[in-house]
Amino acid sequence: MYDRTMLLELFLEIEEAIRRIERRFSGINSPEDFLRDDNGLDRLDGIAMMLVAIGENINRIEKMISKKAFDQHIDIEWGNIMGMRNILAHDCFSIDAFEVYQICSSEIGYLKEAMQKIRNDAF
Repeated sequence: MYDRTMLLELFLEIEEAIRRIERRFSGINSPEDFLRDDNGLDRLDGIAMMLVAIGENINRIEKMISKKAFDQHIDIEWGNIMGMRNILAHDCFSIDAFEVYQICSSEIGYLKEAMQKIRNDAF
């Protein structure tokens, strides 16, 4: 059995991280926008930090509620999310602006929906 309060906190932190990513990504129209000036770099750094937090929390949630909850969402590459966490956390000066752009523009919405469904199923 898992601690429901801790589990809820992890889900809420992921929701907050996604909200921050969406806000920071607003107005970014290409990977080059991240690299154009200090504002873009600050956004890239902030988004990367939230991706680290998401990967860490997904790893913790998976250990608490079982991998089966994530297997229902085959459109999400869970291993890549946790792998991205490792890359960003350990090689933070080599953040790939193109990769972060792709995640924000194409994948974060699917992740948001999947996490909401997993959370609803867990509670």
